[in-house]
Amino acid sequence: MSKEWHADLRLKLDDLVDKFVVDGAEHKDVIEALRKEIEHLSKAYEHDPDPAEDDTVIDEPAAT
Repeated sequence: MSKEWHADLRLKLDDLVDKFVVDGAEHKDVIEALRKEIEHLSKAYEHDPDPAEDDTVIDEPAAT
């Protein structure tokens, strides 16, 4: 993947923030919420970098 992903990420984040600001949220509140969610994702990644590789089988009944 080229370095263009960083610019694409920034544009998507700008669009995301703008969407919530247009809907009435305060810019600083949206940025703070994003910061907290990114911190949460970072901690989850540290705990389990690739959860798709887990061998855990979830034994749930199939939906009918």
